[in-house]
Amino acid sequence: MKVRASIRSLAKQPGSKVVRRRGHTYVINKKNPR
Repeated sequence: MKVRASIRSLAKQPGSKVVRRRGHTYVINKKNPR
């Protein structure tokens, strides 16, 4: 699960937030938006 590991590492950054919609996981980071 490469994607999940990258999401987890992104979620650890400050100012980030994990949002789950219809089975998709998004990481919203206010300081470094992707």
